[in-house]
Amino acid sequence: MKKPNFIVGASALLLFTCGAACAASAVFNVRDFGATGDGRTLDSPAINKAIEACATAGGGTVEIPAGKYLSGSIRLKSNVHLFLEAGSVITGAPQELNAYDPAEPVEPGGYQDGGHSFFHNSLIWGERLANVSITGPGRINGGGLAFASKLLDEWCGFSKPATGAAAIPAPGADTRRIGNKVLALRECRNVLIRDITIFHGGHFAILATGCNGMTIDNVTIDTNRDGIDLDCSLNTTVSNCRINAPGDDALCPKSSFALGRPVATENLTIVNCQVSGFQEGTLLDGTMKPGNQKNGRIKFGTESNGGFRNCVVSNCTFRNCRGLALEVVDGGVMENIVISNLVMMDGDDYAIYLTTGRRNRGPGAIAPSVMKNILITNVVATVDDLMSGIQIMGLPGNPIENVRLDNIRLSLKGGGTREDANRTPKELGTGYPEPKLLGTMPAYAVYARHVRNLELDHLAVSTGQDDFRPALSFLDVDGLDIEHFRAPEVADVPAGKFDTVTGLSVTNSPRLEGIAK
Repeated sequence: MKKPNFIVGASALLLFTCGAACAASAVFNVRDFGATGDGRTLDSPAINKAIEACATAGGGTVEIPAGKYLSGSIRLKSNVHLFLEAGSVITGAPQELNAYDPAEPVEPGGYQDGGHSFFHNSLIWGERLANVSITGPGRINGGGLAFASKLLDEWCGFSKPATGAAAIPAPGADTRRIGNKVLALRECRNVLIRDITIFHGGHFAILATGCNGMTIDNVTIDTNRDGIDLDCSLNTTVSNCRINAPGDDALCPKSSFALGRPVATENLTIVNCQVSGFQEGTLLDGTMKPGNQKNGRIKFGTESNGGFRNCVVSNCTFRNCRGLALEVVDGGVMENIVISNLVMMDGDDYAIYLTTGRRNRGPGAIAPSVMKNILITNVVATVDDLMSGIQIMGLPGNPIENVRLDNIRLSLKGGGTREDANRTPKELGTGYPEPKLLGTMPAYAVYARHVRNLELDHLAVSTGQDDFRPALSFLDVDGLDIEHFRAPEVADVPAGKFDTVTGLSVTNSPRLEGIAK
């Protein structure tokens, strides 16, 4: 790192005599404020002193030099750049040290879990800040952060929504300071996170809620639960990131009720990212070992009170994990979503999953969610599961609208039975929108139900073994265009099934043209 000309230690007098112009370029080394970097001493008090001094001076860089820094909560401030030098590691303190800030008061309601509801009890956090950056080649290790917490769920009312649980623990109740996230930002503006590495992130490695103007670039995350969650946030770019998250979602836009009102996640760009579901730690050590859990996907939802608008996902790879999921089930609207240039290998369950529902986990949410204007193009996917390649499922009387799938190539496991072909998956309704709960689909390539205006163009499918289900199955679809479809031929098995389909057009697809008449 090229050092600014003016370096400040603990000397407030020197800073005062330099003036505001020098303060803007000041560097505050945490060692000058008492940090040891020995991996045993709790260094977060010293780091916070450095951040406070930097903010008081009008802003600058807080430098974390090489060393191991055992830490509780680090409180970010506006106009502060936290720089992690090569060889520096911030490690989350064990829970028994009680080193994390208390969970802040929240309005009870139970509309999202404790991980989404609280921010102050994180390893690094900031609220209502502007011009914040965390960069550098150093590493953050979540260490003692909690994977989940029943106590936090109780405090926000999530685990007891019907009883109206108290907002924070009552006097005399359990008041443990449960740290459960590496980085939590609420309602912050102009945020940059670049080049850092996060290992073992707890409930979330990065949670950004209600933020505006955030860039996350060239970040590597290898964690046990969610990688990056972007909740109710505007004008966000995530680029060139590698996220391994076997136990949960790697990159997950959401629009929960955590701000006390429905807020859309919109103007989001995700580009040039890699997501995976290898064993935790094996992305960082390069071994990339498959494990029993293969989540690790890009998923929009499930929290979806405010919906999603104007979002782009492009040039991303999926490895040893589930596929792309778009889920809006809490009364929000998902519209104007463009997905392009995805490569998936060693996939689990499905390649593409679109669904709406009536879970309506939010106050006053009574209408079903809406999904419309979705374009997914240029996808190559290998899926090692017989569930199905693509699922598109709206609700009766509330179809998903205006979906185009273009230039999709699926390599599927196959092996479905004639009994599988006769299944009718249950309607989602108020249930949790995970396709694994619906089981094997009655078609191996595309199963679409309750859809209006669906276009399939240049869909090519292959299977590793014969599959005795139709490749395509459509139920309650109004407006269906299929062009340039190819799939294996199996004796006595139709390529497609069309039930209550209107406005059907099939061209340049010989295996379907006789059936579709």
